Amino acid sequence: MFKRIDHIELLTAAPEQSIAFYVGLLGFRERDRMRIPATSFGPLDLAYLDLGGTTLEVMCYPETKSIPTRSVEQRLGWQCLALEVDDMNGALQALRDKGVEATWGPVKRPDYARAEIRDPDGNPIELRQWYRR
Repeated sequence: MFKRIDHIELLTAAPEQSIAFYVGLLGFRERDRMRIPATSFGPLDLAYLDLGGTTLEVMCYPETKSIPTRSVEQRLGWQCLALEVDDMNGALQALRDKGVEATWGPVKRPDYARAEIRDPDGNPIELRQWYRR
């Protein structure tokens, strides 16, 4: 019945900066861009970025000064995007070489290693290397 995660939405005020981060640093591939001319917040610009069969939909309302923030009840739920890596130390070094430092980690456990970085908007991205599954 259910097949896979189709996409994850990322709302940003700086889409080019976000796209450069996800494509240039994390290896996503830009698949498509489009504009929806009329929404309740004005035009909506979309960019679709792919990595390993999952799509990140980068969203921006370029003519909107602010979008209402979500209430505490609406903040319950998804907390971060998590990316699997083959080599935690190698991934963290490659990111450091490009100016991105881990906000914490790596934390190493018997089955995995975890660390976290932040995208240009401050959204958390967990990195995880599985030793055993």
